[in-house]
Amino acid sequence: MHWLDIVLISFAVLALLGVIFEEVTHVNKAKVTLFFGTLSWILLFVTSGSRSHTELVQQGLEDSISEIASLWLFLVAAMTFVAYLNKKGMIENLIYLVMPKRIRENQLLLLVGLFCFIFSSLADNITATLVSCALILSLHLERKKQVRFITLVVFAVNSGGVSLITGDVTTLMIFLADKVEILTLLALSVPAACGVFFLALLLSRGMKGEVELVHDRNEVRRVDIVIACLFLATIIGTIVCNVLFEIPPVLTFLFGLSMMFLTSRFLSTDSDLDPIIEYVRTIEFDTLFFFLGILLIVGMLKEIQALGAFVDVYQVLPPIAANYLMGIFSSLIDNVPLTAALLKAGIDMTPGEWLGLTYAVGVGGSLLVIGSAAGIVAMSKIPGLTFASYLRYSAFLLVAYTIGYAGVYALGFLL
Repeated sequence: MHWLDIVLISFAVLALLGVIFEEVTHVNKAKVTLFFGTLSWILLFVTSGSRSHTELVQQGLEDSISEIASLWLFLVAAMTFVAYLNKKGMIENLIYLVMPKRIRENQLLLLVGLFCFIFSSLADNITATLVSCALILSLHLERKKQVRFITLVVFAVNSGGVSLITGDVTTLMIFLADKVEILTLLALSVPAACGVFFLALLLSRGMKGEVELVHDRNEVRRVDIVIACLFLATIIGTIVCNVLFEIPPVLTFLFGLSMMFLTSRFLSTDSDLDPIIEYVRTIEFDTLFFFLGILLIVGMLKEIQALGAFVDVYQVLPPIAANYLMGIFSSLIDNVPLTAALLKAGIDMTPGEWLGLTYAVGVGGSLLVIGSAAGIVAMSKIPGLTFASYLRYSAFLLVAYTIGYAGVYALGFLL
């Protein structure tokens, strides 16, 4: 192996370690991945020995930047919608609308799982988890029951996100790579929901008390309702336009974002005029820079042809087993770099098998609390949630993941 390949692979390993041990080093993973990602490409340019080699590196970088730009712009548009609706209290109002004032604990557990599943398919996982954590803390449950609730939240948030491109970045990445179709992804929600329902039944054993919810609705303006409807119309329009006319989702969502800006300008009065462009600045840019750094690193690994190990796994095992193991592996390593590496590795699978991988990498991170962004956020918000307390329900989580994956495999076989 050439010395340059060793150095670049070492950079990728260091970046991965920076992601895994973020809580230990207290260095944001976005900073680590962006540093090593850009440094790797600079080194590729510096060490290119000829004009033709430089042109190949330039072409590889342009391909990576093009993929990153589509992902970035889509996420910026979607996250701006969610940031606005969350700030205006529309999401809290939705919770109070669907939740009864008094309910049994086991019934509430099922409702929370259902809410998280649906909401996370529309919003990003971090927002869905933050809203769910606030709801759980307001119930003032004993610590063990809080951990049960948040365990279901993490699994339901990740499960709901896999069925729509707005819900999970790995689903969006696989879709943008033309491996799955939007209508096929919608069918994925059925087995994913079965996994959530089964986990809720397992966790609800012994929960027989009653909970009283305090309803405190926020004031809603007409413009906020219109923008909420516009967000739903944008999601539906994205699906319809892609199916009928093959319009890229990023274009449809940017159009929806422009409509959001105009709606806010012309429906707000002078007294409540809200500079909606400010909400672009409130989205999770550290998450976006993390994706940028990771995709640059994976693009570099493709450039030096270092992704063969992933192909070897699929040559040794059938795709159904390899995908299942990749899901479990995603609980140890962030699913974004894992998915990016698998897409770049040139693995040949049927659409049904790609659907299985979509579920696996999206939900498999739920098996450990450190395996997904939802789990990390939940640990920072719920006092009793630790690695060990979450691990207590690992058997339940594995069973629910397996049931969901089996359902996806059956769905892929039918398709």
